[in-house]
Amino acid sequence: MLDQRHKFERFKALHSQDRAFVIPNPWDAGSARLLASLGFEALATTSAGYAFSKGKRDSFAGLERGEILDNAAEIVAATDLPVSADLEDGFGSAPETCAETIRLACAVGLVGGSIEDATGDASHPIYDFSQSVERVHAAAEAAGKLPFLLTARAENFLWDKPDLDDTIKRLQAFSAAGADVLYAPGLPNLDAIRTVCAAVDKPVNVVMGLRGPTYSVAELSDAGVRRVSVGGSFARAALGALMRAAEEVRNTGTFEYASDALPAKVVAELMSPDKPNERH
Repeated sequence: MLDQRHKFERFKALHSQDRAFVIPNPWDAGSARLLASLGFEALATTSAGYAFSKGKRDSFAGLERGEILDNAAEIVAATDLPVSADLEDGFGSAPETCAETIRLACAVGLVGGSIEDATGDASHPIYDFSQSVERVHAAAEAAGKLPFLLTARAENFLWDKPDLDDTIKRLQAFSAAGADVLYAPGLPNLDAIRTVCAAVDKPVNVVMGLRGPTYSVAELSDAGVRRVSVGGSFARAALGALMRAAEEVRNTGTFEYASDALPAKVVAELMSPDKPNERH
């Protein structure tokens, strides 16, 4: 297995390319192994995909820091690829809580992670500007002492606050506070993406597959994007395939879905051959 420092350097270098790379989002060790087999260069966890696998909604109230980091640790252990994590709002409003989350994330083998400015409170969905910047600054100070690349997220467009100027202001401040990568999920179109990329001095992550228009990796690269993630959309695609298969069996009594399933031999080759030390 590659050591954490080596993974970090590989991950950091990916952001310095003159084109975008795709960082897909597995939700468990098995999906991580499958994605790694396809030649992706790094992986990122998804709080949504993990929540769905546990029968929970993707929400601050439904997911605890410990279980998110346990899930991340399983994904880290499943491949040699660098892994970044969705660390939600840092699991607390205080800057020091964000910093501690970064330290704990690095301790489980992660080489990157994101802190967002959403509060989880529908009545006040986005942290005030000054507090948002303080939280990113604390996280960046912690990350700067570790092999860890910090992504700072401005969540306006996911919380019915389509204010591009404020989003750019926040991203610029997050960059000045020490964030390595900037991310504003939910931007409405390619022009907005291009505007954000031109307005900041750090690599920009864009998420595809959620809602609204989609663009190719080539189009996003031309707009200035340097990293493309898919959030929980791969997990939802897998759930969609499961639902279609189950509906076919339930409604028609047929099993044609099996022709699209991965062969058991292929799956077995991708999974760990490790066995328990003892069997009773």
